Amino acid sequence: MSKLPLKNVKGDSVGDYEFADSLLVLDRGEQAVHEAIVAYGAHQRAGTASTKSKRFVNGTGAKPWKQKGLGRARAGYKQSPVWRGGAVAHGPHPRKYTKKVSKKVGQLAFQRAFSAKVDQGEITVIDQLSVTAPKTKEFVAVLKNLGLDRGALFIVDEATDNLLLAARNIPRVELVSASLVNTYQILRYKNVIVTKAGMEALEKRLG
Repeated sequence: MSKLPLKNVKGDSVGDYEFADSLLVLDRGEQAVHEAIVAYGAHQRAGTASTKSKRFVNGTGAKPWKQKGLGRARAGYKQSPVWRGGAVAHGPHPRKYTKKVSKKVGQLAFQRAFSAKVDQGEITVIDQLSVTAPKTKEFVAVLKNLGLDRGALFIVDEATDNLLLAARNIPRVELVSASLVNTYQILRYKNVIVTKAGMEALEKRLG
């Protein structure tokens, strides 16, 4: 059993949280993590960049001037990409950048990322996390009590409206439920704070 530090919202140690070693995956999964992160980044791309090829540029089909006799370079149409106001050659068009990652690879990537955090001692468990009102200062107080000056990822069993509103304006702080947290979020933050109920939900997901 791996032991994770267990604290309360005041930052006081209240014991250890035992995490089953059977859920750790440290001997494989590096390639799966790479594929999951690349796919996540690709999914964030809007893919809306667009340019006009010559068939989309308004203009006549007549030659701008005759082929010979004027001393100028020959020109066939006004929509030429070499002209100002003309088309764009080989420009981008709307497309999807999504990459497919199988469920098995995605699960392995998440297991490896979370296991690495456990192995490196970058996960802290807190008994509970709640705020009386959607106030940023209440969440800032929790950060201060836990000694987090560089932000952190908070994983809870259920993300309530009060918690989401209290945390959303704090730089380098993200709050997510255990059922929705992904590999990228786990690796993005050095410090990961998980509630006790959130850890139980994660163990079911990892298992």
